[in-house]
Amino acid sequence: MLDFSRQFATIREEILAAVDSVLSSQRFILGPEVETFERSAAAACGVPHAIGCASGTDALWLALAAAGVEPGDAVVTSPFSFFASVSSILRCGARPVLADIDPATFNLSPQAVGDLLRGGEKIKAILPVHLYGQCADWDAFGALRDEFGVVLVEDAAQAFGADWRGVKAGALGAAAAFSFYPTKNLAAVGDAGLVTTASEAIDERVRSLRAHGMKRRYYHDEVGWNSRLDTVQAAVLEVKLKYLPEGNAARRRLAASYGEMFRTAGLVEKGIVLPFDDARGTHVFHQYVIRVPKRDELRAFLTERKIGTEIYYPLPLHLQVSLQDLGYKAGDFPESERAAAEVLALPMYPELRVDEQEIVVGAIAEFFG
Repeated sequence: MLDFSRQFATIREEILAAVDSVLSSQRFILGPEVETFERSAAAACGVPHAIGCASGTDALWLALAAAGVEPGDAVVTSPFSFFASVSSILRCGARPVLADIDPATFNLSPQAVGDLLRGGEKIKAILPVHLYGQCADWDAFGALRDEFGVVLVEDAAQAFGADWRGVKAGALGAAAAFSFYPTKNLAAVGDAGLVTTASEAIDERVRSLRAHGMKRRYYHDEVGWNSRLDTVQAAVLEVKLKYLPEGNAARRRLAASYGEMFRTAGLVEKGIVLPFDDARGTHVFHQYVIRVPKRDELRAFLTERKIGTEIYYPLPLHLQVSLQDLGYKAGDFPESERAAAEVLALPMYPELRVDEQEIVVGAIAEFFG
């Protein structure tokens, strides 16, 4: 699925020099590299404020809490996402409310959320997920915000560098959360996250919450958490951020190449559904995800041929054992459940070669041949 060593080989000396600089300075917690990366990330997202934190999961909680989500509030999100999309809401003491996905994009369906709002559900915030690197339909969600006065917070964990009508992910909502988990387009060498916002008040609150509710050392205005961005991670991310635009462009070229290969092989006619690329935004293909019949059999076939694949995600959140108290059951979100049974992520990273893509598509053609 991924070969991290290929990128590292090209920037090894820069990475090692950045890490050595941190080790030599001995400033490991919120050192100057953190401030430098925050400024660079804010500029890349087109916002005035970016706040580093310990993980993408923490970033979601910080973004929601700083945007005003409080205990007892209802927050709508997708059942077809990573667990943190819901667990971060619960961590705020809020109540997750789920709505089904758009079957084309796999993103939260604005129509389904609109039905909840028009049905009288009292909602404080909406947490759309920019799944697989493609922004959710911000035209529609912006209209819901304007009509119902809800707060929009972006789960942009998979979408650094994506945009909607030229506005970068991270600048669309009241706040946004990013993950720099090592598999992401912009990847740390461990856990790391970021909150972005245009609001000075949200910026100030996130900075307080990430440091135990402190604005002054040892004076705690509220109960926060320890979620500071590690200085070593910030130094690594600063180096990698320079190469992200060309990496995302390479992902888009590889996605186009995959599509051409699948169509030439006649696999679309055999039931394979290729990723939808909404022309209103820029998809950065954190994952290249197809829908396939006989998904599990195909995956086993590819594994035998040493071709890596992954399923994001095999069980929707409303069917997770730990979330049974939300009160949902099988059949409540049919599009999410269908996606969980059909999606398959294929190898996708900027250094992937076209001949390797041909091996992947050739094996899939053999399976269906």
